[in-house]
Amino acid sequence: MARDLRGFIQELEQKGQLRRIKALVDPDLEIAEISNRMLQAGGPGLLFENVKGSSFPVAINLMGTEERVCWAMNRSTPEDLETLGKKLGMLQQPKPPKKISQAVEFGKILFDVVKAKPGRDFFPPCHQVVIQENDLDLNTLPLIRPYPGDAGKIITLGLVITKDCETGIPNVGVYRLQLQSKTTMTVHWLSVRGGARHLRKAVERGKKLEIAIALGVDPLIILAAATPIPVDLSEWLFAGLYGGSGVNLAKCKTLDLEVPADSEFVLEGTITPGEMLPDGPFGDHMGYYGGVEDSPLIRFHCMTHRKDPIYLTTFSGRPPKEEAMMAIALNRIYTPILRQQVSEIVDFFLPMEALSYKAAIISIKKAYPGQARRAALAFWSALPQFTYTKFVIVVDETINIRDPRQVVWAISSKVDPVRDVFILPNTPFDSLDFASEKIGLGGRMGIDATTKIPPETEHEWGATLESDGDVAAMVDRRWAEYGLGDLDLKDVDPNLFGYDM
Repeated sequence: MARDLRGFIQELEQKGQLRRIKALVDPDLEIAEISNRMLQAGGPGLLFENVKGSSFPVAINLMGTEERVCWAMNRSTPEDLETLGKKLGMLQQPKPPKKISQAVEFGKILFDVVKAKPGRDFFPPCHQVVIQENDLDLNTLPLIRPYPGDAGKIITLGLVITKDCETGIPNVGVYRLQLQSKTTMTVHWLSVRGGARHLRKAVERGKKLEIAIALGVDPLIILAAATPIPVDLSEWLFAGLYGGSGVNLAKCKTLDLEVPADSEFVLEGTITPGEMLPDGPFGDHMGYYGGVEDSPLIRFHCMTHRKDPIYLTTFSGRPPKEEAMMAIALNRIYTPILRQQVSEIVDFFLPMEALSYKAAIISIKKAYPGQARRAALAFWSALPQFTYTKFVIVVDETINIRDPRQVVWAISSKVDPVRDVFILPNTPFDSLDFASEKIGLGGRMGIDATTKIPPETEHEWGATLESDGDVAAMVDRRWAEYGLGDLDLKDVDPNLFGYDM
């Protein structure tokens, strides 16, 4: 891939979407406080050039808007991401082409796969400086502590790279790491994640698990690693498909693992089976502090980095945060894949205010009774990332699912709670969701907010109020004649009506 983190920072600066901060700032609480205010205001990315206790600058909020996430993925608009989703959907469930045009289209996608294969760099920038053993001190990194109740300093946007000791297949994930000492960190990952599975296999064989942390990579690679779409592709190939060309990889200095050659920093270490330390608490995406969990301990013995490296970071919390903006953009990629999995779904939306995954609104073209319930059940099982979606609201295709006024109207006018609300108890759940009675086990709710048809109802449904088409067209033509030409009602502030659209 031609672009790296520095290239993305340069792109943001050229577009007026980056602010350099030369004043001295503290990575303990202060950087997060400044960044949070920028996030709330939809402000630019930040590059702190004078960080207390470190000689390295800190980049944050680079993907703090949906627009910048699109740029990170080499796309201009969110709609372009749906095109990418269609491509990935065809790779996931390819169908024999019925027309020449379909065969040509699939051939282009296969060519994209060939272009996306990783390359090799034998003299990578990430090896320009090598620090090993007794010279290694992780305290030189400008690790941030976002909230006053956090247990310590953290890494948040590092690529955590491990390998299956049986098959040799690598896994690339994005997990939180907590600093424990100058050479150790704990890694916090769910038991279902690839890294955790690799550790269990290493434990079974009595082996140490090699682990590398790549910091400051092209944000596009981070987005690829954070996208849990069930495509039988490596994360490196996936990133190549996102970017249109292969990721250049380099062999670690001391491990049998590969990392992006243009990484700003690379940490190399091992996990010894059974070595654990308490990890947390930390502020998380739910808007609360999480608990304390015993987590695997990583012992690092080598750090490499580029000359004059840049440290990239972010932090979790109640939206809006960078992770929420990333999720909004990635939803566009999921949409065509979801339609392929659940054919009746017209569109779906995961509101940022619902943490970008706790509540889903889906619209369907209703054709038979009970279809809304079927669509909700199919949604929960369509893709792994929907496993922890707590609420699914199903509406008619005529409802704009991104307009809260229309969705609330559909729920209020089309739902009988006795008939149209169903609950699935005791399902696997997000361990960070404190609302559940039992951590890791909770219920899900489906709401059928579609227009009911027999035998769902025994009475006729009232006709929806609509303007007379001819009169509406006439008013459009005469709008200026009324002396109202200077008023474009599309630009009226929705907050005047008490809504935030």
